[in-house]
Amino acid sequence: MRLFASAREAAGTGADVFDETTVAEVLVAAEKRYGPSFSNVLGSCRIWVNGDAAVAEMSVGPQDEVAVLPPVSGGST
Repeated sequence: MRLFASAREAAGTGADVFDETTVAEVLVAAEKRYGPSFSNVLGSCRIWVNGDAAVAEMSVGPQDEVAVLPPVSGGST
């Protein structure tokens, strides 16, 4: 799993490894590992697997990268 921006801050790490076999299972395990602050951030995040938008039922294996991407704000004025 790769974590970006506020998800990385809430988890305290930018990457971790999970043994679960679906996207949903990985996210539940991450919430248990990282706690309520991560759960709060996760609700607004997009989830991608290997660079493609993911659905909860999608299978994942040891070589797959699940990415947690919070909304991005900012820009130039």
